[in-house]
Amino acid sequence: MTSSVTTSGRRALFDHIAPFVAWLVLMELLPRTAWAYAVRAAVCLSLVLWCRPWRYYPRPDPRHLPLAAAVGALVCVLWILPELALWQSWPAVEQFYRQWGIMPPWSAHPPVADSPYAPSAAGWPLTLARLLGSALVIAAIEEFFWRGFLYRWLIEREFLKVDPGRYLAWAFWLTVVLFGLEHDRWLVGMMAGAAYGWLYLRTRDLWAPICAHVVTNLLLGLYVLSAGAWDFW
Repeated sequence: MTSSVTTSGRRALFDHIAPFVAWLVLMELLPRTAWAYAVRAAVCLSLVLWCRPWRYYPRPDPRHLPLAAAVGALVCVLWILPELALWQSWPAVEQFYRQWGIMPPWSAHPPVADSPYAPSAAGWPLTLARLLGSALVIAAIEEFFWRGFLYRWLIEREFLKVDPGRYLAWAFWLTVVLFGLEHDRWLVGMMAGAAYGWLYLRTRDLWAPICAHVVTNLLLGLYVLSAGAWDFW
């Protein structure tokens, strides 16, 4: 009986961690091209479909969708706001953010004029693969890892037994910090991690931050395409 439980727990660990690790490894191994991103998204989508981490959770509760969508939209605004043109009236503020709010810090980060993901360079099929990979694949993978697994694992090693509504300050904020440092825009990344984490605790439904994260990445991608703001991709 004990062996069966241990095996089940190890499988749950694998199902939550493997797609995320695969995403990071492929990000380092593959070049920064539209084709490479499409391959990474396809491989990780196949892996998450095989792992099926959602089987450890109840079905989504539609009552949480409006709040999740609102949080996702708010995070998108927070992500874009420091780099909007309005800050050109305060060049010192924009320069400070570009030097210290974007990884690596203390380096200059001028706006990106073009991108390998732009339709003119990649073609619309690969550009849409970039959009959908960001919105539907990595958003879900990250939430299963950060909120579904890591936060609760920090509280108790048998993480599936941890109440989704339980708040433990050090585990919550450590997850927020690590989530932020995973992104080049670490400062707003931490704000996003705090928002998604709060939503998870508030709803006790992992599908809520997954939905919020999908909304954020989808809106951000649409903004990138409409404004040519390739910095965010």
